[in-house]
Amino acid sequence: MRDNALLISKFFAEESFVKSDIESFDNFIEKELQNLIEENKEIEPTIIPPNVDEFKIKFDKVRITKPEIIEADGSKRMLFPNEARLRKLTYAAPVFITVSAHINGAQRESFETQIGNLPIMLRSKQCHLHNLSREDLVKHGEDADDPGGYFIINGTEKALVKIEDLASNRFMVSQDNVGPSKFVGKVFSEHGSYKIPHTLEYMKDGVFYLTFTRVRRIPIAIVVKALGLLKDEEIAKSISEDTQFDEIIINLMGASEIKTEEDAVDYIAKHSGITQAKEIRLERTKDILDNYLLPHLGVSPKDRLAKAYNLCKMVKKHLLVSKGELSVDDKDHYLNKRLKLSGDLLADLVRVNLKVLIGDLLYNFQRIVKRGKFPTLKVIIREKLLTSRIYSSMATGSWVGGRKGVSQRIQRLNFLETLSHLQRVVSPLSATQENFEARELHCTHLGRLCPIETPEGTNIGLKKNLALLATVSLDTPEEDVVKIMKDTGLKQK
Repeated sequence: MRDNALLISKFFAEESFVKSDIESFDNFIEKELQNLIEENKEIEPTIIPPNVDEFKIKFDKVRITKPEIIEADGSKRMLFPNEARLRKLTYAAPVFITVSAHINGAQRESFETQIGNLPIMLRSKQCHLHNLSREDLVKHGEDADDPGGYFIINGTEKALVKIEDLASNRFMVSQDNVGPSKFVGKVFSEHGSYKIPHTLEYMKDGVFYLTFTRVRRIPIAIVVKALGLLKDEEIAKSISEDTQFDEIIINLMGASEIKTEEDAVDYIAKHSGITQAKEIRLERTKDILDNYLLPHLGVSPKDRLAKAYNLCKMVKKHLLVSKGELSVDDKDHYLNKRLKLSGDLLADLVRVNLKVLIGDLLYNFQRIVKRGKFPTLKVIIREKLLTSRIYSSMATGSWVGGRKGVSQRIQRLNFLETLSHLQRVVSPLSATQENFEARELHCTHLGRLCPIETPEGTNIGLKKNLALLATVSLDTPEEDVVKIMKDTGLKQK
């Protein structure tokens, strides 16, 4: 018993309640912010000067400094959190980006400019309080026991509430008592700003149908052939090598008329309502298959075969569940859940507002070009646009995707309530609907979520709190996991 008490006291001495949130924010600053810039690396205006054949604006390296303040006389100095609280300021740091203009393939101008200010989480690596001793914290007017993990917006302390959501890129089969298919397979494929739902249904005619974006209920055998897996034998083996399902034969017979990849793509185009000339029709459909069909596996033509094999594995799982050889997936099992921490939520916010900034940049450029002038890029970048939009969301709690209450004022009635607020986890499900199963205590919550702390009334079971010893690991790229496994002795067949 004494050993347990020693271990627990040691854990709280070395670890912070908000360690996961701070790590998430640091990861956003160090990696995700640059990835967001990479997503929008090249911008091509549609209206360019008549004497120019090609004009591109390129975004390169992004850099963020520590929080600072510009006084009325123009002088710059470091801004500490306590001063931000007292003077009703936002504790934020400027974000700089390298921008270059390329005319007819040659670089004309390149410079570093500020694109906005980003609120900084207290005690993160970008914060002035990071790694300060207790004495130094007291000197700067801070409580040495305050864990950090929150932001200061207009002098108000704001915490970003963790959002619990279904795991993306996981194929799950559930029972459907209402629709035409008894079992429905679903996967939310996430890539950048896209999160595309895919539905796999087994209808009474014995055919598997796939639905995603504007492609509605297309036989899956035809989609697989459109992705380059043409031989019936290969498709059957990809679904199942050891077991022969009659359903596979029925599906392959239904697509027997489709012999080539082009025929399959044309079939999808016609059933999706794309009615242009054949060449344009095929091009548009291939573009849909590349960008909107399982985009987490890749968005280039070379990834099509991997998508075909994954669709076959999805069919196999659906068949095994419908035959009772596998159980249906439990959506409330915490294996099938993911938490969006501060870094993920800020990435969503910056991604959307960066697109708004780029849209404004293009509008200003094209407006000046129409007047017969050639503007320099420094003139047309409005740094206050990104800043004001981020500050507004952080101050009001209204987030991208129509979510409300993401950013909340920290409750400071007592220290325990503050810690409780920083540990809060909210489900996106509506509080007015029943959702009995989602509200129930699941055995996988133990050790991860507190089994006691939840409000009474309509929010019961939807508002939860992390357990005291719970830490949330960061999302690790697949390549890194494979590399670690290979380094530890994994051999590929």
